Amino acid sequence: MEDSESEKAFSNRDVYIGKFKGILPHGKGKYAWSDGTIYEGDWEEGKMTGKGQMIWTSGAKYVGDFSGGYLHGYGIFTGPDGSLYQGCWRMNIQHGIGKKQYSNSDIYEGSWKEGVHEGNGRYSWNSGNTYVGSWKGGKMCGRGVMKWDNGDLFNGFWLNGLRDGSGIYRFADGGYYFGTWSRGLKDGKGTFYPAGTKHPSLKKWCSSLGYYDDGKGLLSGSLLNSEEGKARPSVKRCLSEKTSGGGILRNSSRISHKCMSLDKNWTHLDPAKEFLMYGSSRTLSHNSEDGQHEAQDNNCLVYEREYMQGVLIKEKVKNNMEMSKKGKQRKVKEAKKSCIDFLRGNRSYYLMLNLQLGIRYTVGKITPVPVREVRSSDFGDRARIRMYFPRKGSQFTPPHYSIDFSWKDYCPMVFRNLREMFKLDAAEYMMSICGDDGLRELSSPGKSGSIFYLSHDDRFVIKTLKKTELKVLLRMLPSYYSHVGEHENTLITKFFGLHRITLKTRRKVRFVVMGNMFCTELRIHRRFDLKGSTLGRCTDPDKIKENTTLKDLDLPFEFHMDKLLRKALFKQISLDCKFLESQHIIDYSLLLGLHFRAPENLKAFSQPPDTIQNHDSLPAGDAGVTAGGLSIPPKGLVLVTHEPGSVSTAPGPHIRGSTLKAYSLGDKEVDLLLPGTGRLRVQLGVNMPARANHKLPQDEADSTDVELFEFYDVVLYMGIIDILQEYNVKKKLEHAYKSLRFDPLTISAVEPTLYGKRFINFLEKVFPNIAI
Repeated sequence: MEDSESEKAFSNRDVYIGKFKGILPHGKGKYAWSDGTIYEGDWEEGKMTGKGQMIWTSGAKYVGDFSGGYLHGYGIFTGPDGSLYQGCWRMNIQHGIGKKQYSNSDIYEGSWKEGVHEGNGRYSWNSGNTYVGSWKGGKMCGRGVMKWDNGDLFNGFWLNGLRDGSGIYRFADGGYYFGTWSRGLKDGKGTFYPAGTKHPSLKKWCSSLGYYDDGKGLLSGSLLNSEEGKARPSVKRCLSEKTSGGGILRNSSRISHKCMSLDKNWTHLDPAKEFLMYGSSRTLSHNSEDGQHEAQDNNCLVYEREYMQGVLIKEKVKNNMEMSKKGKQRKVKEAKKSCIDFLRGNRSYYLMLNLQLGIRYTVGKITPVPVREVRSSDFGDRARIRMYFPRKGSQFTPPHYSIDFSWKDYCPMVFRNLREMFKLDAAEYMMSICGDDGLRELSSPGKSGSIFYLSHDDRFVIKTLKKTELKVLLRMLPSYYSHVGEHENTLITKFFGLHRITLKTRRKVRFVVMGNMFCTELRIHRRFDLKGSTLGRCTDPDKIKENTTLKDLDLPFEFHMDKLLRKALFKQISLDCKFLESQHIIDYSLLLGLHFRAPENLKAFSQPPDTIQNHDSLPAGDAGVTAGGLSIPPKGLVLVTHEPGSVSTAPGPHIRGSTLKAYSLGDKEVDLLLPGTGRLRVQLGVNMPARANHKLPQDEADSTDVELFEFYDVVLYMGIIDILQEYNVKKKLEHAYKSLRFDPLTISAVEPTLYGKRFINFLEKVFPNIAI
């Protein structure tokens, strides 16, 4: 029962005027703290709850919802510097949908999390620049569109406030560059279309980046503004510890539902549509990033280029008419497959959901089991976890939006121990694969017909298996477990889980979860699948894209390494090949990833990392072409003595394994120092430095390719893959002689020992015994 309005002065000189419930303020009231801060509004059992207004001595002011003594709900906050925020709050912090106008007239409108920009939002600078896209931790991160005041635009991916990933740069004069970026610099392959040249469909390109995957617009961006930390007011939550009431957020029925309506009415801004909209109104600008003025008079030519950290290293001039014809031919082939792809896409979507549900269930069930050594029974036919997942849910399974399915998990204790052996945290593993961000499907890099999924953080690859491949893995699993346990530096594929889904139609789909060896801190510029064969081991040049995995005959380099690094590499390859021979495995490959380093003395010519602060400093041309005279570029990487506290320790598939020693540093463990990038631990198959000696083609005189360097500093990543192909004499002989394919490796492949020898002999030519 509420008392009548009265006034009470506290021993700490605070004063309350209003209604009470017993000794606690309850109802309407005004509270003045001794430091001059004033709150006037609703109270509930000693805590500010409901509508109210708070004014601080600094001049800051808040009008809106309170709960349990916190700014909580919808409210308007005016900062002492004149900034204005109106939107949602959670426990004194901006959280939800809101709009803020900063004291310098910058404006952000979109999603907030824990006081910083996170999710979808639009940021407009007072200079006239605008960003629409995704944000994470207060920085542009994800997909988004940046429009500069000079008319230039970028539509693509961002990371930590910098362009990073695929994207399109549209110049104010109408030229386009389609390519990839890393840490704000062009890095990898791309195509420049001068103004007036016909370019690919922007809508289809946006679709290929995933903008239209879910039919919803996405936003992204980053606040590079020091004012962000000033927006959190210090709120006096109760009158004093003596009069403090019960729990927080006890009753929020008196709080406005405006935040809820904001969430419902919030219009998702679509970066792709923003990009297309901006494209309709072009203004001429002479401040360009790519030297697009160089080909204004010739609208038939386009330039295929390749960059290393902003330095141009290769260029090919092509006729746009020929490219258009090839594009039309591809469209005809794609049209014939559209119906099949649509059905396949639906099937793949349900499989993805089922896979996440099953893995979440399995990991949750096996993790509480006490850790122990594996037994022979853990590899047996009874070592399975089975569960039925009806759509409506059951006593043991949650309801879901997929179709009914049965789940089977193979050898759960074995794979649980393998994950711990590979230093994978169970919670991180589950969240990486089963988190809200989900999985994304990849096109198959080979002819297997398998479906590939990639976890949202790129740490894990999930592949569908044939029944025969499943049997091979189960048969070799005890020996595999022993091998990876004895050899922490093994290059063989890391397996983390083996599962099967059975659909209502009784169709069975088998999956294996593997580590992604290209989940690295550096961009992989080239990928090669090397078997040591020549038959069919080349790629059609017209089908080569940024992430295409090339083959043996496509490899134009040999790699020179430190003597001890090479010795350690071939020692482990020999051990791994002997293991595969003992399991009668053939047709395996070395998957090789290359990261090229730009020569240090040329980085001054490359464009600077264009954060928001230096957006006006975009260079006018591709200065990297001036470096064509250098034949052996200065070091782009340096080996230094290993310091455990100085290297990156981010968890990933490469966290297990010892640090390698280098002959050039006196047989000491080493780190790889990359000027301007970071310091990385050198492990077997991970962060391995080398010099790539480019083997120039014989017909280079007639080629339109322009190679600017003969040598490159590279960082190598490698692993042995495709280890589930079992040796079968009869089938191999039939295949070799029926097709009349007398390739030496094909013939020797009928015997695993010969396959291993040929495989190692080939790699010894790729990595000759020549020290750097």
